[in-house]
Amino acid sequence: MKSLAVLASRVRFEEKEIFAALERRPVRYDHIDTRRFTAGIDGPRADARAYDAALCREISFSRAYYACLLLEAAGTVAVNRADVIAACGDKAKTSLLLAAAGLPTPRTVLALTPEAALEAAEKMGFPVVAKPLTGSWGRLVTVLRDRQEAQTVFEHRAALPSPQQHVLYLQELVDKPGRDIRVLVAGDEVVGATYRYGTDLRTGVASGGTSQPCPLTPELTGLALGAARAVGGGFLGVDLIESPDGLLALEVNHAPEFRGFREAHGDAIDVAGAIVTYLLAAT
Repeated sequence: MKSLAVLASRVRFEEKEIFAALERRPVRYDHIDTRRFTAGIDGPRADARAYDAALCREISFSRAYYACLLLEAAGTVAVNRADVIAACGDKAKTSLLLAAAGLPTPRTVLALTPEAALEAAEKMGFPVVAKPLTGSWGRLVTVLRDRQEAQTVFEHRAALPSPQQHVLYLQELVDKPGRDIRVLVAGDEVVGATYRYGTDLRTGVASGGTSQPCPLTPELTGLALGAARAVGGGFLGVDLIESPDGLLALEVNHAPEFRGFREAHGDAIDVAGAIVTYLLAAT
């Protein structure tokens, strides 16, 4: 019987669904709270190599990355791998990988100081969107509509103690139809997609958005799978936006929530079951 672990410091709707799906399979699994997880670096510990595979559902980027790094060093298959978490958890790395794969994305500029960011924003042309390099749920994402707004935001970023906050990630504001598209990918398969609607740039359910089923098309499926492969593959949430020139790949999430997806599709698509199937196939 295969032995699995689920890494999560918070048990939300998604984790409960995954636990229920695991209980329907002939496997043994443990829930590991990453806030209490340790593993030796000078030699694999017995508890770190006791699992055939581990599913990472940790919401903290740092804990997720290092937990999977330690588990992989001990011989456990991690879903997703530490390098995939690193690629998805930093928007600059994600954008570089998407561009290297030749995928269509919004125009994006990385400025290494707030002063350079102001010049870059003017060259791009307002409005522009400023995003933090790390983070989720649309927090700290800001639309800058003119030089004065940009200067105010960039001066605030310059005053923050974290050097990473001084690096500015800027994107063009795409003329989209008031929604984006979340596509769930498991390996080489698209599980399904939803339209996500919100009152501003934030469209996730955690930010007050709503979801509706989105039909799969060859363009959507091809772009989502290409984005997932670009970051290293696994179980991923790929965010796409509709532009006047076609679909664009925006971001890739290494631990996607799927409550909104579930509400949109009901019982028609078993997301937790797809996750467990992929996890078992990875061992």
